[in-house]
Amino acid sequence: MASPLTLRLDEKTRKRIVRIARRKQLSTSEVVRQAIEAWAEQHEPVTSPYEAVRDLIGIVHGGNPKGSVQTGRRFTKLLKQRRRRR
Repeated sequence: MASPLTLRLDEKTRKRIVRIARRKQLSTSEVVRQAIEAWAEQHEPVTSPYEAVRDLIGIVHGGNPKGSVQTGRRFTKLLKQRRRRR
């Protein structure tokens, strides 16, 4: 359940909030709640690392599907080639 909060605003800011509320057809309290929520989310996201990148997972297409096959052997071969160049 929501609890009341007293907030002191200068007249200019209060009028801006009232205009925004009218334009969006919301109560001034709802506009202030949304603003506080957006600010809090920006400064302290409540998502897990997975949730933060969930929309990115699985969207890359193309490339070699067997790119990770035998990576250890290929890496060893690469290191040996570099050693020979010195």
